[in-house]
Formats: sequence, structure tokens, C-alpha cells
Amino acid sequence: MAVRIIKKYPNRRLYDTELSRYITLADVRELVLGGSEFRVIEANTEEDLTRSILLQIIIEQESGGEPLFTTEVLTKMIRFYGDNVQEAFTSYLEKSLALVAEQQRLMRDQMNNVVGANPINTMSELTQRNLKIWSDIQDNFLKAAGIKRGSNSPKQSDKS
Repeated sequence: MAVRIIKKYPNRRLYDTELSRYITLADVRELVLGGSEFRVIEANTEEDLTRSILLQIIIEQESGGEPLFTTEVLTKMIRFYGDNVQEAFTSYLEKSLALVAEQQRLMRDQMNNVVGANPINTMSELTQRNLKIWSDIQDNFLKAAGIKRGSNSPKQSDKS
């Protein structure tokens, strides 16, 4: 399937070349939610504006209703720009979001197959798997940031 092209014109309007009509940011958001692959390009220069449009959608989502990012989270994210751990942070975020999406899919699949199964055992297994994956992601992030894990906290075997 070809990548859908959306052209952004100087008048700030977005034109969906597949539908041959103008669309809104809300329509682009629906493309994202539907899993469609698309690129937004500037009509005259063909510069890729996809990131910019996605950021605009996030800003709209954050300004209405309950935001996903708290002020504290945004502040910390800004501090990572230009820092030597920026690349590690980006990788950590991408892996974390991929993990959440995969776990959401697995949870849906397991709940669909729960007929005849014990939902408590299913949730317990999923939780244990998540804890292991999150621990691995954190270890990789801390390693990339040059931080040794557990230097100020007792190890699991030290706990009584």
C-alpha cells in the first residue's frame, strides 16, 4: 500500500491527494488512529512536514480535556534536548511506547481468548512479563546514560 500524501498549502490548508479534498487536523488524527501511513508535504517545496503536523495534533490534544503530559514530564523532556543522553532517551521512549502498544494488543487478544481460562492467572502472567520487559528497558537506558543501577538502593537479595 502506498503512503498517502497530504499537501499543506501556504494558506495553511491540508489537501488529501487520495480523497481529492481538503481535510482538517482532526482528519489527520483519524488517519493516525486508523493506522494509515501518510506524509504531509509542503505543496510548493515538497518539504516533509509530517512531524510538525503531528506535533500540532499533540498540542491540540494536550490543550483540551485531560493531558497526557504533565508539566513536570514536559519540563524533564525539554532538559533532555542537547544532553548527551538525548539519543538514549529517544530510544527509551520509542521502546516504551512500542511495549505499551504491544501489551495493549496482547491484553485485548488474551481477553478475547479468556473464555474457559482463569482471568486472574492471565493478568498475573501479563504483569510478570511486563515487569521483566520494563526492567530490561530501564537497564538499557541507565547503561546508555552511564548510570549504574542500584548503587544507592539495596539489591533484591539484600532485602529481608
